[in-house]
Amino acid sequence: MLVCSKSRTSGSLKICSKSIIFEPDDAVKPILKILLKDCKGIGAVEERGHNPFTEASCLDKLGDQTAMVAAILQSRLARTCFDKNSFQHVTENPHMECVAEMVSPLVTNAGHVCITDCNLYFQPMNSYPVSFCGLEVFCTENDLCSDIYLKFYSTKERDELYYYIATFLENHIAECTAESYMLQWQRGHISNYQYLLHLNNLADRSVNDLSQYPVFPWVISDYSSTQLDLLNPASFRDLSKPIGALNTERLERLLERYRDMPEPHFMYGSHYSSPGYVLFYLVRVAPEHMLCLQNGRFDQADRMFNSVGETWKNCLEGGTDFKELIPEFYGSDSSFLKNLLGLNLGRRQGGGRVENVELPPWASDPDDFLEKMRLALECQYVSEHLHEWIDLIFGYKQRGSEAVAAHNVFHPFTYEGGVDCDSIEDPDQKIAMLTQILEFGQTPRQLFVTPHPQRITPRFHNLSATPSLSSMSPSMESFEDLTEESKKMAWSNMNKLALSSCLMLPDDKIVVCSSWDNNVYFYSIAYGRRQDTLMGHDDAVSHICWRDDKLYTASWDSTVKIWKCVADDISSNKRTQFDLLAEFEHEAGVNTLDLSPAGTLLATGTKEGTLTLWDIASPLPLNQLTCHSGKIHQVAFSPDSRHILSVGEDSCLVVTDVQTGMLIATVHAEQEQRCFCWDGNTVLSGGMSGDLSVWDLLSSKVIHKIPAHSGAVTCMWMNEQCSTIITGGVDKQIILWKPEY
Repeated sequence: MLVCSKSRTSGSLKICSKSIIFEPDDAVKPILKILLKDCKGIGAVEERGHNPFTEASCLDKLGDQTAMVAAILQSRLARTCFDKNSFQHVTENPHMECVAEMVSPLVTNAGHVCITDCNLYFQPMNSYPVSFCGLEVFCTENDLCSDIYLKFYSTKERDELYYYIATFLENHIAECTAESYMLQWQRGHISNYQYLLHLNNLADRSVNDLSQYPVFPWVISDYSSTQLDLLNPASFRDLSKPIGALNTERLERLLERYRDMPEPHFMYGSHYSSPGYVLFYLVRVAPEHMLCLQNGRFDQADRMFNSVGETWKNCLEGGTDFKELIPEFYGSDSSFLKNLLGLNLGRRQGGGRVENVELPPWASDPDDFLEKMRLALECQYVSEHLHEWIDLIFGYKQRGSEAVAAHNVFHPFTYEGGVDCDSIEDPDQKIAMLTQILEFGQTPRQLFVTPHPQRITPRFHNLSATPSLSSMSPSMESFEDLTEESKKMAWSNMNKLALSSCLMLPDDKIVVCSSWDNNVYFYSIAYGRRQDTLMGHDDAVSHICWRDDKLYTASWDSTVKIWKCVADDISSNKRTQFDLLAEFEHEAGVNTLDLSPAGTLLATGTKEGTLTLWDIASPLPLNQLTCHSGKIHQVAFSPDSRHILSVGEDSCLVVTDVQTGMLIATVHAEQEQRCFCWDGNTVLSGGMSGDLSVWDLLSSKVIHKIPAHSGAVTCMWMNEQCSTIITGGVDKQIILWKPEY
C-alpha cells in the first residue's frame, strides 16, 4: 500500500536493481517509478497492529543496490511452498505443487503452482531465472479466468501437472498433432484461420509471449482499389515467397550482401515477427507494453502504425522491414485499429495527429476491413496456396538448403537450437544473448520436414447453358475434389495405388477402393489411414458395389464375388472379417457390374463384350449374349429393372430386355462412350473427347452436348432425385453439376 498525506492506494511494490515501481490495483491510476539514486532512504511503516514490512525495514541499512536485491530475493525464496490459506475452499485436496513462472506480455513472474481436485493456482514470488519448459492452459469462453502460460524448471513437474489437469479436472484434453490438423484442414473440416492458430500453438507461439506471438500472413496485395476483387489473383500476395523476396530489386541487393557476408550467412537483418512488430500493430490497445518496451516513450509518430497501405508498401520496399501480420487482422475485434483510449501518439511531419489507422479504400470502416480480410483468408486462391506459406514458416523451407533456395534465411539466433545458451558461463553475456534473441524475434518450431500438401478445394467451370430440362451448369456448392490433391493426403500408401473403382459406405466414414493390384482397400476418414484390406482375387479388381452390408467385387480373374461384412460396425477402426457368400464365374475378365434396384438381379460385362444376367440366389446365368465387339465399359439397370443399358469400346449404346435377354436397340455414337446415367428413356453419357451427351433413345439421336472435361470422361454419378450429377475425367478434374429447369 502507498500512503500519502491525504490518501492511500493499494497495489504492488516492485523493487528492482535501479528503481522502485508501485503499480496500483486501480488500472486508471498511474504507475509510479522512483529511481533508487534519488531516494534518501526507505523506512518501515507499522499500521493497525500489522508487523513491519521486514524487507523494507532493512533497506536503509544496505549500502549498495546489489546487496539490497540479493536480500529481497533471499527473503522471497525462503517461502518455498504454496500458501494453502489461498485455497477457495477448505475442503480442497492438493495433488501436487511446484515452482514455475507465469508468462504475460513482457512480464515473467516466478511463483508456486498448485493443482487441487477443484482448481489450478498460481502464487507469485521472486526467483532467479533458470532454464525452463512450458505449459499453456486454455480456458473456455464461458470461464471467468483467462488463459495462462506457465514456465517450469523441470520437465517432470510440467508433465506431472499436465497429468493432474487431464485426470482430475473436467477439461479433458484431446491430443492433436500437426498431421491430424493437416488432414482436417485438407478436407475442409477446419478453416484456414483455425488451422493457422493450431499450427502456431503447436509451434510454441502464444499471445501471452510477445517474443513468440502467433504469426499470420499478409494475403492481400491490393490496398489502393475502391473495390476488392477476391476472384482476381492479382489481388493477392505470392504466398510461395517470404516478404523479403516479394520485391525483386530489393532481393537482389539483399542477395549481393548475403554472398559477400562472412559466416554466419543470413539474408535479412530483421525478422518477420518480434515484440516490437507485435506492439507496432497493438499500440492502441496495449500502450503500456509499448511504453515498457520503449523505455516509457512511444515511437516517432511517422513510424507508428498509421496506415495499412503504407505498412504494406514499406514491407515491400523497406530495406529492413519484413514483418508479417498477427491473428488480430483476421479476427472480429477491430479495436486495435482505433484510438479508443484517446492516446497522445504524437503528430506526423505533415502536422496531423496519430489517431485511427487509415484503412484501404475498399473498406468502409474497421469492422468491414476485418470482414473482408477474413473473406480473403478463406477464399479459394488463398486456400490453394496457403500450404506454400506454411512450408516457409513451419515447414521444410524453414531451414537448410531449401530455405536458401526459397530466400528464407534469417539470423542464426532466431532458430530453435541456433544458440547454446547453457554453454555461456558469464551471466552478463548469457543475459545479453537471451535479451538479443527475445527482442530480435524467433522462428517458430519446425512442424513439417516434407512439402505440405495442398488443400482439397472445389474446382468449377464457368459454362453457359440455355434453360431447358436437359441443360446443366456446374454447381457452386461446396464439394471436395478427390482427384490430384487426394494423392497428397497422408493416408498410408494410398498415393501409390492405381484406383479402378471407389465408393463411400452409407455412414460416410469409410472409403472403399478397388485396385489393379488385386486388392480392395478400406480407408477410415476419421483416422486418415488404411483400416483394412480384402485380398480375394487373383487379378485386378475392376469394379465394386455395396448393397445391404454386402460387397460385390468384379475382377479380371473372370469372377464376381459377394462378401458379407461380419463386424457390427465396419467404421470402428478395427480389422473387419469378410465371409464369401457367392462366386459367379465367367469365360473372360469381368470389367463392370450393376445390381437391380431390388437387389435380386446382377448384370456383368466382360472384356470380350459379353453381357450376363444373374439371379443373386443362383450361380447359373439367366441370360448371356455378346452385345459388343470389345470391352464393355459400363452396364446399368433401368429404374424399373426391365432393361439394361451397356456401352463399350465399339462406340455403341445397347439396350437389352431383362426378361427375354433380347437386344432392343443399338445406337452407334460418333465416339467411344465410357460411362453414363439414364432414367430408362434419356441417357447422359461421357465420351472420349470429354463432352457430355444427352441421348433420346427413341430417336437414337443426341439432343444436347455439353463441354465438360479436357479428356475422356471416365466416371459419372447421379443422385436418386436426378438433381445432382458428378463427373470425373482423365484431366484429373471432378465437376459437380446441377440441372437447370
